[in-house]
Amino acid sequence: MRKVLSPALAVVVILGLSLTGCATKKYVDEQISSHGKVTQTKIHEVQTSVEANQKEISDLAAKQAALEADVAKLSETARDALKRAEEAGVLAKGRFVFEVTLTDNDVQFAFSKAELSDAGKAALDAFAAKVKGLNHAFVEIQGHTDSIGSDSFNLKLGHQRAETAMRYLNEQGVPLFRMNVISYGEFKPIADNETKEGRAQNRRVTLIVME
Repeated sequence: MRKVLSPALAVVVILGLSLTGCATKKYVDEQISSHGKVTQTKIHEVQTSVEANQKEISDLAAKQAALEADVAKLSETARDALKRAEEAGVLAKGRFVFEVTLTDNDVQFAFSKAELSDAGKAALDAFAAKVKGLNHAFVEIQGHTDSIGSDSFNLKLGHQRAETAMRYLNEQGVPLFRMNVISYGEFKPIADNETKEGRAQNRRVTLIVME
């Protein structure tokens, strides 16, 4: 025999199902909304990270361009010095600091000699005081000569003059491991070797400071 629900009970059952359905839909909507918010937050975080990375890349590119522009302004021998120091791994920051050229009149080497005069020592005293204030300074000392004499003689003379300057700087407190010498001899003139004045300018010691 089938049982028939009373009208009152039927209303209760229908109302319960209706309420349950509403509750389920509300729960689903809340979950979708919640996940949507999480997703939007993640997307925002990723976008922020990408933008930060792009800015960092852009800043690095700008710094590299500026560095290349600065290097392009250097003298040829200064660029050579920077490249040698980078390849040797002796630089902390990989950058050029300043360059000082002491001509024959400044350093006053006697003709075909490598001994320093008092004026030459005074010039190097001032240079040493400046370099010692730099924590990571590395100095390449370049010896140059005029064109009088053979190629081999001038290469040797340029090296002797650079070494004389290095030894004196070491006596003033510049560590030897922070210096290197090289001779260009007569091969990098900055003036006309056909004149006395030009030859005096070519007889020089150039000090390239990097860090």
